[in-house]
Amino acid sequence: MKAPPEIPERLRALIGQGTNAIETPALVVDLDAANRNQQRMTEFAAKHRLRLRPHAKMHKSAEFGRLQLQAGAAGLCVQTVGEAEALAAGGINDLFITNQVVSVAKLRRVAALAHQLKARGGQLAIAVDSFEGVERLAQAMQLTNAVIDVFVEVDIGQGRCGVAPGEAALQLARLIARRSASLRFAGLQAYHGGAQHLRSVAERRAAITAAAERLDDTRRLLVAGELPPAVITGAGTGTFAHEAASGLWTEIQPGSFLFMDADYLRNERDAAQPQFEPALFVKSQVISVGEGRAVCDAGHKSHAIDSGLPMVHALPGQAPLAFANGGDEHGVLTLADGGTLPALGDTVWLIPGHCDPTVNLHDHLVVVRGGVAAGRVEAVVAVDARGAW
Repeated sequence: MKAPPEIPERLRALIGQGTNAIETPALVVDLDAANRNQQRMTEFAAKHRLRLRPHAKMHKSAEFGRLQLQAGAAGLCVQTVGEAEALAAGGINDLFITNQVVSVAKLRRVAALAHQLKARGGQLAIAVDSFEGVERLAQAMQLTNAVIDVFVEVDIGQGRCGVAPGEAALQLARLIARRSASLRFAGLQAYHGGAQHLRSVAERRAAITAAAERLDDTRRLLVAGELPPAVITGAGTGTFAHEAASGLWTEIQPGSFLFMDADYLRNERDAAQPQFEPALFVKSQVISVGEGRAVCDAGHKSHAIDSGLPMVHALPGQAPLAFANGGDEHGVLTLADGGTLPALGDTVWLIPGHCDPTVNLHDHLVVVRGGVAAGRVEAVVAVDARGAW
């Protein structure tokens, strides 16, 4: 297993210092804002009697995972075997790999991890969407006496992984239930990723309403087939209020809510959901000034651009700025609505377009309290599960 990145002494030395001491570009977490976001989500889940299993593919950090468990999360989701191993090594004992794993070598790692978590009183779960996937998982689990929870992933509209709703899901659940004592049919994985970023509330509501109809048909078939799903899990930061309102989902898996990003901030606000605030920032510095522009040192090596460019986080008294892609190491800043451009050496705070892959670009998160402008560094946290492994 890949070892988590060690924290260099130059970063350790930041602890207790003001945010002005953080070198750029750096990925910075406003812990006060993140804690408020977590508290709002915890309260929402409790009010609606839903289990909360946040998706840790966003922060990839055992430290933030522990904070979420302390705040009441039932466990954590991950997307890769490597993420599961890294978080387990950091002390997380209840993990759900919400993805398909068919590599024989990776499934052996899954079996080993299931055994490890069982010995610690924990539990591992995984999603499947094929007979072959179930068969390979069962063969790998022969290496251990542990039991793994297996969820049938249903395609409720994403058009990515998942079996078709209805009979195909029932047949897969039946295979899981009879194939091996090491496999336990645990329920349905039902996530509509594409709905999260539909801009209007009406579009998101319509997408989840249609998804819920497909899901309910599947649930009814399973109940009639004497395989009632004990857990129906899914939902994301953009739509979880609609899954909650359906009465079908028993567990929700939002991830981005903890840090938020520019893409989610561009969505129309849904009054049915708590209001989350940005907690993840790229600290950058102006390194060049030209006619009508300033250039900062944060290009797309420091923030992901798959969901659009970052927003500039204007502090009180600062002019609104527009950000344009300047390449790997540069961002080009122009005035959005009058005012004065930042001067050479000034700090510019960016809200990344997509939090998950932005975190994956960094080895460490610099955690501050008291806000990004005048706060102090509380900790430096390793991105334990960085990488696509």
